[in-house]
This record gives sequence, C-alpha cells and structure tokens, in this order.
Amino acid sequence: MLPDALQLTVYMLRKATGLANGLVLHPERALENLTVGSLGLVFSQSVLLALVDAGMSRDDAYRVVQKNARIAVEERRNFRDVIEDDGAVTLSNDALAKAFDAQRLLAHRGRFLEALTWTT
Repeated sequence: MLPDALQLTVYMLRKATGLANGLVLHPERALENLTVGSLGLVFSQSVLLALVDAGMSRDDAYRVVQKNARIAVEERRNFRDVIEDDGAVTLSNDALAKAFDAQRLLAHRGRFLEALTWTT
C-alpha cells in the first residue's frame, strides 16, 4: 500500500507544480477581487481591531462587525458603507481609512511569495 500511496503523492505534486507553473496572475484584477469582490469584508478583522483600539470591548466589537458584515452580504453593500452608517461605530475617518487600507493588508506579501517559491 505504501508504494501506491507514494506514487499517488508524486503524481499529485507534479500536477500541482504544473498548475502553479502555468498560473498567470493579474495583480490589478486580484486586488479588485480581494477588495471589491468581497464587498470589503476582507477588512473585517482590521475594523474589529480598530474598534478595540478605540476603547470598545472585544466582545462588543465582534458583535458590531458581525452584524454589519451580515448586513453587507444580505444587502450586497460595501462593508465600509455599512460600517459608516452604524451609529455604534465611532471611528474617525483616519481610523477607518487605515482599517480599509489594502496596502497595509498586503505589506507582508513578499514573505509569503518567498515561502511559496522553490527551485525545481
């Protein structure tokens, strides 16, 4: 059984390598999918942390983010717009801009790409 399992593993690795080698990435489109396609929900953790930094308890911040994320999905609205309409959210414009900054989220992408890159 072990030789068959190893053969299957080698086959799967070769297929995955072929897929990765043929992958074409369009950075602008990927960023749009990440920020717009997700309705901005990719920033929910950043908003939660900003609310906690602003003095809200983590539990209350979680409930606010969860409620607004649900509204964004149900109404197909941008998460930031929903957050800005919520009276319980008292973040400044600067704090919101920082929480919704895609470049901040992508700051460590180089490390991840290096970890994925290997020589064959």
